[in-house]
Amino acid sequence: MDDVRVAAVCGSLRDASYTRQGLERALRAAESLGAETDLVDLRHLDLPVFDPDADDPADAAELTRRVGEADSVLLGSPVYHGSFSSPLKNALDYCGFDEFEHTTVGLLAVAGGAFPSGTLDHMRLVCRALNAWVLPHQAAIPRAHAQFADGDLTDESLAERVDVLGRRAVQYAHIEPDPRTVEAQQNKGAGD
Repeated sequence: MDDVRVAAVCGSLRDASYTRQGLERALRAAESLGAETDLVDLRHLDLPVFDPDADDPADAAELTRRVGEADSVLLGSPVYHGSFSSPLKNALDYCGFDEFEHTTVGLLAVAGGAFPSGTLDHMRLVCRALNAWVLPHQAAIPRAHAQFADGDLTDESLAERVDVLGRRAVQYAHIEPDPRTVEAQQNKGAGD
């Protein structure tokens, strides 16, 4: 499995982000199977609100290159108003079929409150519209403020779910793609 590359896109801009800490754990699990990993930290990319009529900023090319080179992509987001964060949505708007079609995607959502099922569902819908193959296994970290100590998860069952997410991203990185979804067939992309 050492020919697998897993990228994780962190949709949180906070310095002490629980989402980033969860993705880092998932990437360590992927590395334990021999994968090469890359944390795409949106804090370090200058990505103004996507405008299809404007020239893409230089960091957009870096984002699409790093995501496009991955066999599997983990998307992580905090819960914002029952959905995923605007930095992650904006980053996904810069990407498209070239980066996600036939790519394995794993989902991680982090909530300050209860289980973030809406956030996971919204990310799954966007990925399916891009014709990505979304792992059935997903990881959620509810009440995140009580789940971490010294940068790591303290709840063993949550930690195992995050570890499995990282391992599944490696194990299913080269799955045979399905035919395009109806959503993907109808989604011609922002540029069309």
